[in-house]
Amino acid sequence: MINFRYHVVSLTAVFLALAIGLVVGTAALNGPVADSLKENVNALRKDNQQMRQSVNSMQKELELEEEFAAQIAQVVLPGKLAGKRVLLLSTPSGREHTEGVLKMLETAGADVTGRVDIQDKFINPDNNTNLMELAVTAARPSAPASALPGNGNGVETSSALLASVLLDRPQGNPAVTEADRKAVLTAYSNGGYLTAEEPVSGTAEAVVVVSGQPYVDKDSAKKDESVVKIAEQFDRTGAIVVGGNGSAGGNLVAIVRGDPVLAQTISTVDNANTVQGQLVTTLALVQQLTEKKAGQYGVGDNAADLLPRLPQ
Repeated sequence: MINFRYHVVSLTAVFLALAIGLVVGTAALNGPVADSLKENVNALRKDNQQMRQSVNSMQKELELEEEFAAQIAQVVLPGKLAGKRVLLLSTPSGREHTEGVLKMLETAGADVTGRVDIQDKFINPDNNTNLMELAVTAARPSAPASALPGNGNGVETSSALLASVLLDRPQGNPAVTEADRKAVLTAYSNGGYLTAEEPVSGTAEAVVVVSGQPYVDKDSAKKDESVVKIAEQFDRTGAIVVGGNGSAGGNLVAIVRGDPVLAQTISTVDNANTVQGQLVTTLALVQQLTEKKAGQYGVGDNAADLLPRLPQ
């Protein structure tokens, strides 16, 4: 008769056999498995080292390309904008690249009449009514409110007023007085809508707008539209080049390139966040002022070429 002791002995034998099997199997496989794992680790370590070397090489190559662009600018730019009065206008998304564009303009000999930085408050849709009211109160005799758009868009109306005091008037129209220009800029500066990093010394015949990536917050569509309104109003008054960062989404470069009307008069450079793009931005302005021609340049979508083909 099979009793409890028999079951205990049987189960003990089974577990003992399993334990012995595991030990024997592990010992038999330990060598090949360990060797295989070691080979995989060594291969991964080698791949990782090669990738790190590749990244370092590409970083060094990029730095050399930037240095080359900076050096070649000293060869090709001097004198290209001599005697040309240029306004530098930045949007909030393009602020960090403005200094590089300014240096290229100065290298080309441009007379930079001023640097005006548009603040976030200017393009915030919540301030539309305030901007409309400010445009009316800030207007002056030589920059009257009667000449401004009357469609209720605060950014468009205020941009038109700023363009009228910062850029040359069309031929046959009286020039804005220095006192009126200063009063308009002070009104917008005091309101927190803009800052003038460089004192505005007079009107300009051209403007470079430095922009960046599209907005991504809940009001992104309205803000991107406001940036376009700014460019449109300055385009009505003088030659204009937009130096941007990329050409995807709804940023200013992409919208201009996608608009067959704006693309005829506004030049764009989609890599003005690099030294190469800042050089090209300046050359695009040379083309605007010497050939009265707009072009789309850079490395992104719908760029006609890397840089303008300027006559000798």
